[in-house]
Amino acid sequence: MRADAKRNYDRLVEAAREVFREQGYDASLDEVAKRAGVGPGTLYRHFPHRDALLDAIMQSWVQRVDEAVEKTLAFEGPPRDLLLGWFQEYVQLISLHKGGPAKITSAMGDPESPIYHKCQVLRGAHDQVIAALRERNALREDVETLQVIRLVGGVATVADQSELDLAAVRPLLEVVADGLIKA
Repeated sequence: MRADAKRNYDRLVEAAREVFREQGYDASLDEVAKRAGVGPGTLYRHFPHRDALLDAIMQSWVQRVDEAVEKTLAFEGPPRDLLLGWFQEYVQLISLHKGGPAKITSAMGDPESPIYHKCQVLRGAHDQVIAALRERNALREDVETLQVIRLVGGVATVADQSELDLAAVRPLLEVVADGLIKA
């Protein structure tokens, strides 16, 4: 990629992050191009459809997922606290952009979604947390990763649409954790 094309690409990704964070994933792509200081044609040459742009934005997100799961797995406290810590990290990861929780939670179970493969990184992180809790014999036997993802994603979606802060979300996550941890 030529240097000027790479600069345009990077500016488009950063502008899209800002616009999506403010307005959600359905925001105008013309607004993204405008903020990046390029024309719509340049945007569509780099990103032929919205999901290609979303995929590019999610690349740095993958690194955040890896860091969050490492932090969670290093925790040495009670299993419930470990699970709650992961849930809070998870909610923050999928809530970086308005509309993110619903989009990501839906994509988790949809192999046809253009962001499915990036979402599988997050699912793998969930699998690691669940495996660690199973090793400690702390989880109910019938707990499945996709169920947990959908439950926590549902809480995050409500929080996103209702503009709840993390303090208001925590009690909801506690209810979910209490339903998963062995008594």
